[in-house]
Amino acid sequence: MSTPPATAGQETPSCHDSVTMACPVCQSFFTPVGRQRYCGDACRAAAYRRRRDAGRPAVVVPKGRPRKPITVYECDGCGERAVGDQRCEACRTFMRRAGLGGTCPSCDEPISIEDLLGPNITVEAGERPSRHRRA
Repeated sequence: MSTPPATAGQETPSCHDSVTMACPVCQSFFTPVGRQRYCGDACRAAAYRRRRDAGRPAVVVPKGRPRKPITVYECDGCGERAVGDQRCEACRTFMRRAGLGGTCPSCDEPISIEDLLGPNITVEAGERPSRHRRA
């Protein structure tokens, strides 16, 4: 089979001009222009991110643990402390949070980490304590 010769002023139509194809990302149909493989820039970027992240292991976020069992509470009325109990049994009122902590191994009294280390030393979640401060 041979193609008919082009006449003057008339271009030979490409055999794939009216072909539509499905986008490999969103599966919507589009008419490609040139070597276009994706329907738009958003799908092209999504395909790149999928290829880039394919070899990486998935990030596993550990399950959150409740803090109430390791929180020390202090009553404003009588000064009594408790670990994990927010209600003062002597005053029958709610206590305020003194900080994270537990019971002292020697005297078995509730003590917070802030009481041991001082109020100026605190560590935010995901942060490492530094020994040297930069000015």
